[in-house]
Amino acid sequence: MESSNINLVPISLLKKHKQKISSNSEKVFSEELVIEKIKKIVKEENIYLISHYYTDPKIQKITEELNGCVSDSLQMAKAGSTSDSETIVVSGVKFMGETAKILSPEKRIIMPTLEATCSLDLGCPADDFKKFCESYPDREIVVYANTSAEVKALADWVVTSSIALEVVDYLDAKGKKILWAPDKHLGSYIRNQTKADMIMWDGACVVHEEFKHEGLKKLIKLHPDAEILVHPESPSSVVELADCVGSTSQLINYANSSISKKFVVATDKGIFYQLLKNNPEKEFYEAPTAGNGATCNSCSMCPWMGMNSIMNLYDAVKNKTNEISLDEAIMKKARISLDRMVNFK
Repeated sequence: MESSNINLVPISLLKKHKQKISSNSEKVFSEELVIEKIKKIVKEENIYLISHYYTDPKIQKITEELNGCVSDSLQMAKAGSTSDSETIVVSGVKFMGETAKILSPEKRIIMPTLEATCSLDLGCPADDFKKFCESYPDREIVVYANTSAEVKALADWVVTSSIALEVVDYLDAKGKKILWAPDKHLGSYIRNQTKADMIMWDGACVVHEEFKHEGLKKLIKLHPDAEILVHPESPSSVVELADCVGSTSQLINYANSSISKKFVVATDKGIFYQLLKNNPEKEFYEAPTAGNGATCNSCSMCPWMGMNSIMNLYDAVKNKTNEISLDEAIMKKARISLDRMVNFK
């Protein structure tokens, strides 16, 4: 199988999804009219929209205008369970829709597309992960939210990047040894910060894996007055150059409160909508993915997040397509680890 050497995700699969993003953008339609139709249906049918910071800025804007939730994975999970709407449309990648369904099994969870998955999810198949866990029966199983419902059902804890460090620190203080999956870069960052005993699954995000240390150093020389914002899914050589390491919401909050006027940002470029909206007087630069060993399989944009479009969002709210359906036994098991995540203080 043709492989990108990143989570064994085939290059051909990445190319296919990037082509779909391109073909979606080339369709001729009145975007303004479609947006108005989306708004009308959502209001009339009391549909609740939830969208991730990495989705198309137009989708984020519609969600905000309809009093929906635009956030990171943790807040997305909480928002679905607290909404009084019976139908929720989740714009993001499939594990986010699955999480919403597990936490709100009585609700109808719809997505613009069910093809939008995640390289971390793809790189951690449940059957393989189960065997991995069985090799370390004395360890607490902590998995990142970027995993399938089946993997979450095997876990003791689910975490997002916004609480991962705190959860592992908490477990380490209780004398627990950790089995971590799937992102090795985030896992290494947490281990370095907490000194916890952690065994790692070998996975990485196709977007964050591509940020380059040398390229970032060159950009810092061009903008020595800029602060460096880095998502912890990035390689350690990139993380070590950061002024702020954090989840999407943490990076946004840091930029909002910082007195700096310039920032270099190492995460998916979808975050720039929020950064620029909140800080119109500040400058933001994309961290480079070029340099030695560069492949630009993602070019700082998740090819699966990019599959969420205005047109398939309209199709989702109008026709209620792409409903999330999960095995009840899997949901029941996964609910235990997810409840720990949303209730963690």
